[in-house]
Amino acid sequence: MTREHISLILVILYSYFRSSASWRVRIALAIKDINYEYKAVHLVKDGGQQHSEEYKRLNPMEQVPTLVIDGHTLTQSLPIIEYLEERNPEPPLLPKDSFGRAQVRALSELINSGIQPLQNSTVLEKVGDGKEEWARSFIVKGFQALETLLKQTSGKYSYGDTVTMADLCLVPQMFAAKRFKVDLEPFPTICRVHDALAELSAFKAADASNQPDTPDELRST
Repeated sequence: MTREHISLILVILYSYFRSSASWRVRIALAIKDINYEYKAVHLVKDGGQQHSEEYKRLNPMEQVPTLVIDGHTLTQSLPIIEYLEERNPEPPLLPKDSFGRAQVRALSELINSGIQPLQNSTVLEKVGDGKEEWARSFIVKGFQALETLLKQTSGKYSYGDTVTMADLCLVPQMFAAKRFKVDLEPFPTICRVHDALAELSAFKAADASNQPDTPDELRST
């Protein structure tokens, strides 16, 4: 199937501009040059649109993203990215060797499992008072581990000099770190990699400041 034919297939991404998980998938879609329709799911307005009965039929976990593609409904950001990788293998987001793939997946899961869930809105609502300090403490703990690993694996990007799935996780997590006022001085490798990625067109297109549901005051100028 040619790229032209792929672009004609209906693809729908249910997303929220600031959702880290949605953001990762937006980057992957941009890198793979897959056209899609953006459907916003506001996680705060109307009590959280992700809790509607209509949306729960798509995503019983009541989370974003959800990707409708090839007649399938996919949930959970990393499996979605892996699906896109197998569907459109070029440009690759995983190394060709098994050890490299394991390394990239480990870096991705450090963020996906070890940091992001502890700072999401559902958890912070339960924490209540002190939620910003809670989020900040877990981001710092995760960044300490990530900084150590990136010193071993990074080149220009998280794993060597090619963009990988780990980079798709790193950029949204840096946004969250800044949002929760994490001191980034102890993490120069993370910052260096992030700044290099931020210059790439796919990352700019997927940025939280450039989405259809981005509030006007948060849009890039």
